[in-house]
Amino acid sequence: MQFIVSSSLLLKNLSQISGVVSTNPVIPILENFLIDVADGVLIATASDLQTTAKISIPVEADEAGTIAVPAKIFLETLRNLPEQPISVTIDEETYSIEITSENGRYKVSGANSVDFPRVPAVANAFSISMEANSLNRALSNTLFATSNDEMRPSMSGVFLQLKSDKTVFAATDGHRLVRYQRADLISPNETSILLPRKALQIVKALLPSDKTLLKLNFNSSNAFFEFGNIELICRLIDERFPEYENAIPLNNLNVMTVERLELLNSLKRISIYSNKATNQVRFSIKATELQISAEDVDYSNEASEKLSCEYNGEEMEIGFSSKLMMEMLNNISSNLVDLEMSAPNKAALLIPKTLEDGEEILMLIMPVMLNSNL
Repeated sequence: MQFIVSSSLLLKNLSQISGVVSTNPVIPILENFLIDVADGVLIATASDLQTTAKISIPVEADEAGTIAVPAKIFLETLRNLPEQPISVTIDEETYSIEITSENGRYKVSGANSVDFPRVPAVANAFSISMEANSLNRALSNTLFATSNDEMRPSMSGVFLQLKSDKTVFAATDGHRLVRYQRADLISPNETSILLPRKALQIVKALLPSDKTLLKLNFNSSNAFFEFGNIELICRLIDERFPEYENAIPLNNLNVMTVERLELLNSLKRISIYSNKATNQVRFSIKATELQISAEDVDYSNEASEKLSCEYNGEEMEIGFSSKLMMEMLNNISSNLVDLEMSAPNKAALLIPKTLEDGEEILMLIMPVMLNSNL
């Protein structure tokens, strides 16, 4: 079998799904792309058993064929070739692959495609559609808050709830929680699924930033994303997501409004002087002033700054992890944010003042116990 394709076109498309390929796969065949050619279309597949990505590319080919191609060497070859048509010849008996360019010839050994795991099929699936930019915004506001702890799989993904009046995306790592809601995405049949972080990171990297319509199908075990020439399938997390609504405090009578970038930049400076284990910073808040301070007693380092703010409530001192707070502020686009608090030992809410029509964002952060006064 032989096909001819633009080197840059092939590189661009294979690079888009290369994030699925594991550097230390469960089975060796997963170090490969599965290549299927038929009717002038090449379909490349990458998988790590939990996540599978497929992409289709137009090629010139006279016959059909299939083979598993070593992903790393194939991509490195394409990256170092100038833009030009290349010919790829595959011997399906010996599994050898020969790439012929204008000035060179490169030969590599492939593998039998029958050993590559089969892609799950869409069966008994629930289907919804949404615009790519809407999903992109939802993922930007939630993915960062998922847990990296392998011992807590129920927190290692984004919880998607489809309701008759809105769709909710939620993520938590136990120290913070993000709830993102869209009123322009609804479903007559209410349901919920827990989507894994890695698959969503790949989806987010591939999503166009426009209103391209994306189709999401899912059943009891898998989710299927389809947009453009890409299809991504991932296994759902079979765990119960925490009852996060119960963690959101309702009576937050102390509310501070502050400019997001001023707060973020101040935290970047002050956190340099914080304890590297806790990243603790102290917020001392009164009517028109926020004082941010930090200290590291082990090295006798300390720093403080004052910011202007609007504050309604009792004077308060409360501690936060600067690392977590900065990550939350970095993922907000609003110029102004509200920090709603009830007490120094209870969760606080960070809420953007400016939002797109039909959306709602709530970010919860747990306080840290303050050490001795500066």
